Amino acid sequence: MKLQKEIQKTNGFTNLELLASQVVEGFISGLHKSPFHGFSAEFAEHKVYNNGESTKHIDWKLFAKTDKLYTKRYEEETNLRCHIILDNSSSMHYPIVNQPDINNLNKVSFSVLATACIMNILKKQRDAVGLSIYSDHYEYYTSEKGSERHHQMLLHKLNETITKDSTSQKQTDTYTFLHQIAENIHRRSLIFLFTDMFQATTDQEKLFEALQHLKYNKHQVVLFHTYQKEKEINFNFENRPTKFVDIESGDFINIYADNVKENYTQAVSQYFYDLKMKCSQYKIKYVTADIMQDFNKILTTYLVESKKFKQ
Repeated sequence: MKLQKEIQKTNGFTNLELLASQVVEGFISGLHKSPFHGFSAEFAEHKVYNNGESTKHIDWKLFAKTDKLYTKRYEEETNLRCHIILDNSSSMHYPIVNQPDINNLNKVSFSVLATACIMNILKKQRDAVGLSIYSDHYEYYTSEKGSERHHQMLLHKLNETITKDSTSQKQTDTYTFLHQIAENIHRRSLIFLFTDMFQATTDQEKLFEALQHLKYNKHQVVLFHTYQKEKEINFNFENRPTKFVDIESGDFINIYADNVKENYTQAVSQYFYDLKMKCSQYKIKYVTADIMQDFNKILTTYLVESKKFKQ
């Protein structure tokens, strides 16, 4: 958490690109202790040089260390295409924060910063990224591209997502928009979905039909189940008369937290388990993403899944 505190002092969310870069650099600096030792964000990977190939991309520094010829492998050869999907419904704006920073995130700002971090690595590896944002309607879509202009456009849209008014009640049926997004992604892609899985409907089969649709073109799908564990999972509230308001519908109930805590936590635990089992059944990578934690889990998942995608 030391890195996070240092970033907060210097930057906050005033420069999303710089903040994402700092998070990624901090993550990469610790990889020498991990299975990803040797990962470089400057290019996709090394490959052995073969006689007759162009010498343009030979890594001469590596040659000086190893006395062997390797070339840097770039986008044209790895051909990684990534599409990131962001749930922007009202529940994703919980908890309410006036000014998000690295130590004060709600679910949508956590997802936005995680997205910017993934984009940072994709940019350095010269890979293509696309973005979809939905709430009670399909807010935004752009196909996968790798240009600097495209990168800046996506950063602007992400910034806009966390700075615009979030008080309006926006419910969503994720499955509706996943079907639409699936129709838009025509070439095989690595797909990341950030959502808290709160739906206007309780019909989970419709949701998993939509997730299956995302995989129809041999896409590789990762579901980041985003939540605030302390309140939304453990239900740690003071035991006093409290008004709980549905941030999407406006419905409310007045209760003592301890009166419902046991039943609530059991129901949520079962829901999480069912989601995990269904994702396993449909070969969808399911990753829990507590917004109170750092971004290492997100970025490690990216490294693992992108390596699988290229194989």
